[in-house]
Amino acid sequence: MPYLIKRGMFSTLQKDKFRNWATPFFFYNLNLLEDTLESINKEIEGFPYKVHYAIKANTNSAILKKIKEYQLGIDCVSGNEVKHAIKEGFEPKNIAFAGVGKTDEEIIYGIENEIFTFNVESIAELKVINEIAERLNKKAPIAIRFNPNVNAKTHKYITTGLEENKFGLNYWELDTLFQLLEGLKFIEIKGIHFHIGSQITDLSVYQSLCNRVNELQKIFLDRGYTLDHINVGGGLGVDYNQPDENPIPNFTEFFAIFKNFIELQEGQSLHFELGRAIVAQCGSLISKVLYVKEGIKTNFLIIDAGMTELIRPALYQSYHKIENITSESTQKVKYDVVGPICESSDCFGKEVELPLSERGDLIAIRTTGAYGEVMSSSYNLRDKAKAYYNEDI
Repeated sequence: MPYLIKRGMFSTLQKDKFRNWATPFFFYNLNLLEDTLESINKEIEGFPYKVHYAIKANTNSAILKKIKEYQLGIDCVSGNEVKHAIKEGFEPKNIAFAGVGKTDEEIIYGIENEIFTFNVESIAELKVINEIAERLNKKAPIAIRFNPNVNAKTHKYITTGLEENKFGLNYWELDTLFQLLEGLKFIEIKGIHFHIGSQITDLSVYQSLCNRVNELQKIFLDRGYTLDHINVGGGLGVDYNQPDENPIPNFTEFFAIFKNFIELQEGQSLHFELGRAIVAQCGSLISKVLYVKEGIKTNFLIIDAGMTELIRPALYQSYHKIENITSESTQKVKYDVVGPICESSDCFGKEVELPLSERGDLIAIRTTGAYGEVMSSSYNLRDKAKAYYNEDI
């Protein structure tokens, strides 16, 4: 089904409807989400692959309903995400639970609900899971997350696969790990897990990851461990600069790397954890111009959305394409596009070239389907922004 947003242009019908909705709000194009999911399933058809949606990217129920229809699993990083996934109808056997700081209560919940795996991030966590499983008299399925020391060539805040990062075990802990595993009777080793970072656009780093995966799998095989699966994480980036030219990531190229370089054993499956790549482009944050503040060096476009709705620019200095979707002016003006929050960092973009803008114009901040709504807050006692869908029009 073709999606409705074309070349940065929202339809007249959409814009007319937008004017009747209180801003700011998130607008999701579920047709584009379906196209994205279809693209993924086309690439993995016929291969022993399983994609888990990284639910931290967006927990919106309408989004999750579509993802469940395409039979993806779920990747969680908190106990409440596990609970939310189960509440939304995902089967526990398709839920992987990662995260460096799992609480005892979260571990108990996961064991009792028989989730697919705990992706274990440290020796200390491994011991705790075994102790809890022993108390429950159940075996806990685990995949051990390793830090492959592969540079994802992305922002330092979203790089997770280097030795200085807090995630996963390091290779120098292998001897300690194997010695420990001999005495852990309530642990069932199902696989090994990796995740090197987010918003990865240089796909060559995945080939480096494949090489490390193959090396580590051989070490496990040599020690007598046959692994049920390998989980290579996710992190595939999206095009924030040209969302309409590249609305769906190049899944063909992405999966081809693993098809060509991962050495799977007979009966073994390969798992992925994709989040941003699935949902980012289907979402836009729609806001209204409150004021145009003219200055000597800078013109400010003050809109009613703020870092409470989209924190990424303030947190990561990330770029999102900004469009005035209602101005008919041919005159171009550069604006600093800022929000109403009482923080100087509440800025979406500096010197953004837009058509001449005025109070009441509608502004679209693109590619906000991932880490937009889910990271929103009530700071300054702001109301929660509503979500609308193309199906509402």
